[in-house]
Amino acid sequence: MDKAGAEVPGEIAGLPQSIEDFRSLACRRLPRFVFDFIDGGSGSEDTLAENRAALDRIRLVGSAPRDVSACSPAITLFGEPLSMPLIIGPTGLAGAAWPRGDLDLARAASRCGIPFVMSSAATASMEEVAAAGAGPKWFQLYLFRNREVSRRLVERAAALGFRALEVTVDNAVPGRRLRDVRNGFSLPFRWSPAKLASLLAHPRWSLQMARAGAPRLEVMAAELGRLGATDTIAELMQSQLDPSVGWDDIDRIRDAWRGPLIVKGMMDPAQVRRAVEIGVDGLVVSNHGGRQLDGAVASIDILPEFRAEAGRRLALLVDSGFRSGSDIARALARGADAVQVGRATLYALAAAGECGVVQALAVLRREFEVVQMLMGVRRPAEFTRSMLREPAAGNGPAVRSERAGARQQDLPTVMTE
Repeated sequence: MDKAGAEVPGEIAGLPQSIEDFRSLACRRLPRFVFDFIDGGSGSEDTLAENRAALDRIRLVGSAPRDVSACSPAITLFGEPLSMPLIIGPTGLAGAAWPRGDLDLARAASRCGIPFVMSSAATASMEEVAAAGAGPKWFQLYLFRNREVSRRLVERAAALGFRALEVTVDNAVPGRRLRDVRNGFSLPFRWSPAKLASLLAHPRWSLQMARAGAPRLEVMAAELGRLGATDTIAELMQSQLDPSVGWDDIDRIRDAWRGPLIVKGMMDPAQVRRAVEIGVDGLVVSNHGGRQLDGAVASIDILPEFRAEAGRRLALLVDSGFRSGSDIARALARGADAVQVGRATLYALAAAGECGVVQALAVLRREFEVVQMLMGVRRPAEFTRSMLREPAAGNGPAVRSERAGARQQDLPTVMTE
């Protein structure tokens, strides 16, 4: 049972038992250009690799004997009970992984007692997502060049009952995502001989898309009119996003939004003071999953500096690279209140739709519960940094772990159904 008394789904027999297994299955089931869009990072993908390597460097300290007969992973965040310290974060173009994928993600989150954050780049309407399951929905907002568009989105989110607003601020310019460039990834999809050959090699995905229709960015289409084809998704976003975004814009949103206000894409702890002054409720410490600034510090590494600056004045969430229950424990011990995942649930969505996402969340919950008990932690708030062993500053391994990066070349080059 979760903290609110609802039954939380357990693991499903016959489905993958780890996020890495889901990733491998997604790689086999998706055409390469779609898998690369989900899986890839910017530039040389150094940030993508470092996110994983930084987590792997942190070791957990088990503690026994300790009475852990009454452990619970449940938390309260912004006054709302959650079954575990996990959130499905905003991920654009989920409908490319599975038809109407945003709705499956929202329903799975609801079934598992955690929030779903709808992206401004969703492939379903705000009305559809708001009605998908009874669980808490948050809305992720980009600040468009036309501020009137952003204002209307905030008003719609409030009217539809979205509980929190999460404003992404690390998109002054898009990262250069070379996998998308090399694959010619575009929206609408543009077909080349290589892409058509990939469709033939992935008949299940092709048939699903033929039946459902090609995904499109429903929120952006509704607000910005008919969208033309572009070379990459990054270029589409670049045409609509505003590099002049600053804290004054966040201040105006604070005046307009009555619920919890969260700012996503924070990597500079010096910004915490301004967030507190404005009255922001939470921050997401995030390097955008390695998709923006190549060579950036890992989110998990900079997280303690944010907690030192914020104290308990702000809720701190973190994302970028989290794939297991032990990763969640590392984040909590380093100062986070909860973790947002993106790729982890997209891999599961691509593998098996809503059932896959429910399974991935059940796996993460079970892994986290095991870590809790073996570390002698009865409640998530009891995690402390003393439960970790970390490399001294500047003395981390010079080479990446075998799991770090998890790039496309590490997976089979021939992907079949």
